[in-house]
Amino acid sequence: MDKRIENLIKSWQKRNILGLYCDNKEQTADKILEIIPESGSVGISGSVTLDQLGIVKRLESRGNKVFNQYKTGINREESLELRRQGTQADYYLASANAVSEKGELVFFSGYGNRIAGVSYAKNVIIVSGINKITASLEEAIKRAREYATPLNCKRLNYNTPCFKDAICRKEICLFPEYKRMCCQILIIEAEVTPDRLRVILVGENLGF
Repeated sequence: MDKRIENLIKSWQKRNILGLYCDNKEQTADKILEIIPESGSVGISGSVTLDQLGIVKRLESRGNKVFNQYKTGINREESLELRRQGTQADYYLASANAVSEKGELVFFSGYGNRIAGVSYAKNVIIVSGINKITASLEEAIKRAREYATPLNCKRLNYNTPCFKDAICRKEICLFPEYKRMCCQILIIEAEVTPDRLRVILVGENLGF
């Protein structure tokens, strides 16, 4: 474990956040299954990182109740309802858009379920590859807005100004001309409840 990760975990301790480290995505998925009991219900946010872990399928196959808004055969209203229910599950899984070296966590959201779950669910597990670590909070916000969001817009085929050239034009990215993705921003600086919020840093590049 390099010094930067050690310092991050120490910083999270002071912020009442439990920091963990795994070498790779396989270890990370195993760690999540170790933390979440088979009886626990699970909410999820949309995340390339979680997709790369294959954790939703493993949880479902083990018998966990997963409020999976992406399962096939459901309509938009059913998907939105699963998002709402997921924020009240026993555990909530998400990935950060960026992590500052001082320990701040940055999340952008379109519908708001991600922010609701991360900020208020009973137990939260955040997974982040080391590629998401930035030098400062300002750089973390910049990364989320100018790097992660355009890639997610391409992935989900969102009609946004940044879709083609990855240049953020938030002043014109408004409805009805565009379907804005970064509607809400959450910055976590600390946590009141001990052990509610866990962050697993993964020693490889994951997600956007």
